[in-house]
Amino acid sequence: MVFITPRITVPDDELHETFVRASGAGGQNVNKVSTAVELRFSIFENLTIPYDVKQRLIALGGRRVNNEGVLVLFIQTHRTQEMNRKAAEARFVELVLKAALPPPPPRIATKPTRGAVKRRLVGKAIRATVKSNRKRPEGEDEL
Repeated sequence: MVFITPRITVPDDELHETFVRASGAGGQNVNKVSTAVELRFSIFENLTIPYDVKQRLIALGGRRVNNEGVLVLFIQTHRTQEMNRKAAEARFVELVLKAALPPPPPRIATKPTRGAVKRRLVGKAIRATVKSNRKRPEGEDEL
C-alpha cells in the first residue's frame, strides 16, 4: 500500500512493475541484469483518488499517460534494481501529490497605477520628440 495523503492511497496490486535492461554505461552488468523499472498505474481503476485529481494527474503526466489512461514511468537512473524501484515509487508519489494540490486561484485583472500610466506617457512623448527631430526642418529650401 502506497500512502500519498490521508485520503489518497494506492494498493500495491494497482502498481505494475516490469524490469527491463537499461541502456547506457555499466559494462557487463547492464548487459546481463534487468535494472530499469517500468512502473504502470491505471489512473481510472483507482477508487481512492478523486476525479479532479485524476484529471490533473493526466494533465501533469503529459506523454507519460497513454490513450488507455495508464501512467507509465520508466526509471533507469541507478545501477541497481532496488534503487530504481524506490526512485520510481518516489516519482509516482511526487506526481500524485502535485496533482492533489488545488489549482491556483485565477489572477484578478487590475488597472495600471497612476504612476505607471504617467511613466508610459512620458516615455511615449520622449520617443515622439526623438522621431520628430529626424524630420527635415520646416522652411528650409533644398539646394
